[in-house]
Amino acid sequence: MDEYVRLQRRLLLSTLLVSALAVPAAAFLFDWTTALSLSLGAVSGMLYLRLLARSVGRIGPESKGVGKGQLLVPVVLVLGCSRIPQLEILPALIGFLLYKPALLLQAFVRP
Repeated sequence: MDEYVRLQRRLLLSTLLVSALAVPAAAFLFDWTTALSLSLGAVSGMLYLRLLARSVGRIGPESKGVGKGQLLVPVVLVLGCSRIPQLEILPALIGFLLYKPALLLQAFVRP
């Protein structure tokens, strides 16, 4: 279980690193609203990843599947972006998916 907790921490740190590189790049290449939307999506992606990891960590003989609570995170993100005019949906969704490159990074770079 300790190895799983270390993997969770590495994934969250990798996601934070990818997000810390992507948000200033978006601010430099585009504008601040795009960077804000991207950062909100990145935070949502990290929350989704954390909720998913916690749900997977609870799988055992008494529970047969992964919970569905983490699926509310992208739904709330899209609804929030559609309701708040300062936020853009596409950069927020791209920010949400920034945990995927972090997963790939962990698959290829082993400490």
